[in-house]
Amino acid sequence: MKILFIGGNGNISWNCAVQALQKGYEVWALNRDSGSLMRREMPKGVCKLKADVWEPGSVERALKGLKFDVVADFICFTPEQAKRSLEIYSGICKQFIFISTASAYQKPLVAVPITESTPLKNPHWLYSRNKIACEELFFNEYREKDFPITVVRPSHTYDTIIPAAMGSSGWTNSARMLAGKPIILHGDGTTLWTLTHAEDFAKAFTALLGNPSAIGHAFHITSDEWLTWRQISEDVAEALGAPKPSFICVPSEKIAEKNPDLGAGLLGDKSWCGIFDNSKIKKTALGWQAQIPFREGIKRTLSWFMENAERRKINAELDAFLDTFG
Repeated sequence: MKILFIGGNGNISWNCAVQALQKGYEVWALNRDSGSLMRREMPKGVCKLKADVWEPGSVERALKGLKFDVVADFICFTPEQAKRSLEIYSGICKQFIFISTASAYQKPLVAVPITESTPLKNPHWLYSRNKIACEELFFNEYREKDFPITVVRPSHTYDTIIPAAMGSSGWTNSARMLAGKPIILHGDGTTLWTLTHAEDFAKAFTALLGNPSAIGHAFHITSDEWLTWRQISEDVAEALGAPKPSFICVPSEKIAEKNPDLGAGLLGDKSWCGIFDNSKIKKTALGWQAQIPFREGIKRTLSWFMENAERRKINAELDAFLDTFG
């Protein structure tokens, strides 16, 4: 089976490429090949195509004459980009997998666990609304023109990012822990959250590749481990060898007032319990179960950050903002 990843070296897609190679698939990856230190090197055995997906004509030139069994797009974020994907990939693949987001599920959340039939509605976060709009475009194309769409909704999936309640998933909050500075949590820090290691995600994801029963369906793929944001921060600190962190708890609404960009991700995602029913993916990926607990997975992530000092950069603006709550 011939697979094309749009991306291929990101936080989630790199592990998906590795798993696809291990299954014996012919794996191609199309990206800008920027050589960023915050991305992994492309796995050996991947056929590389260089193109800028934001540059008109660049992708078409790179793919000229090529066809694939599956195209998986990890970097489509807006309806405009989805329309372009339809134009480019409609005639050259037997299955198109759109990477959406579990943050698309309704906010405020009415009931848990979240299933694939939970309504999609997010008035707080434009990122999520754009992903919902992309899904609608792809599913309409499936219903009207038999476009072979499969939608996958990851929740908080990590490998080369460090999960944090506030701010970026880079080194800033870890540096605060090592310095003994307080960690800012939204609400009272007890919201239950699900974190999934990208290797676990990838093992389920590859069961969808070329799977005819996945066409026309949406799946989320998450761990079944639930942790509070306080526990998550304490596990990161322990893995770092940092002192047990002190916390300052701040209402999400107050954070959003001071910083609308951070607030959108809180009110539109992290402020709500992220508990998922994975029955649907387990029926399709028979025998699959997430195996990597966060306390183990975060050690792998931190080891990757420690390999290169350039990865451990502090976002001074974010750090200063977090200090305003002290």
